[in-house]
Parts: sequence; structure tokens; C-alpha cells
Amino acid sequence: MSVRCVIVDDNPDFLRAAIDLVERDGITVVGVASTGAQALRACRQLLPDVVLLDIQLGEETGFEVARLLAGEPDPGKPRVILTSAYSIEYFVDAPTDIPVHSFLPKTALSAAAVLGVLGIHAAPSAAGSIS
Repeated sequence: MSVRCVIVDDNPDFLRAAIDLVERDGITVVGVASTGAQALRACRQLLPDVVLLDIQLGEETGFEVARLLAGEPDPGKPRVILTSAYSIEYFVDAPTDIPVHSFLPKTALSAAAVLGVLGIHAAPSAAGSIS
């Protein structure tokens, strides 16, 4: 099973690195976005299984974008994993009713981590990559 992913981050260098990290081990990045509006369009058009969503997106927050994504009709409602360079404890004032699946620090980002959060147990293929 191939997992389709959209990555939302306003840092172009991180976007490139994140694409490489998750695609290396079997997740298909079908799109990227730098703003909430771009994220909504990408999710409506590309129907990803999961969105990796940075909490800090310039003037908007990933929390706001997660709420907007949660309001989308199915099948346009992917599972949302928040990401940040900071630990989740940094966001003590974060709303508690955010409709997200989980949180992954950017330092822990990998296909295996994303698949683990999603509860998908990937078996290594003969070549040693996640299938």
C-alpha cells in the first residue's frame, strides 16, 4: 500500500529535505504547500492519505490549517500530522481541540515514523526499503 502525502511548510529548504526523507522509504509525496490556502487546494485536488503540517506557517498556524482541513468533506479529509522544529511542550498555549492525528518533531521525521504514527507496519522489501 502506497501512502500519499502532502507536506505543508513555509521553508523551501525543509520541504526539499522532508520530501527526500519520506520518499526514500516508500511514502509518495504528491504535493507541497507553503500556506493554508495552498494546502486546502492541494488536498482537494490530490486527495492525500496524510498531511505533514508545520505548526508555524508565517502569519498563520498549522492549528488553523488543521481546522480548515477537518472541515473538508470526505474523501478530502486526510489524516494530519503536525510537525515542528520545537517539541510539542513549546506550544503550551495551543488549542486542545485541534483535529490532528499526531505530532512528529521535524528531527524525527522519516517514512518509518510517519507510517508508525499512522499504524501502518511496513515490511522491508528484498532491497531493504519499505514497501
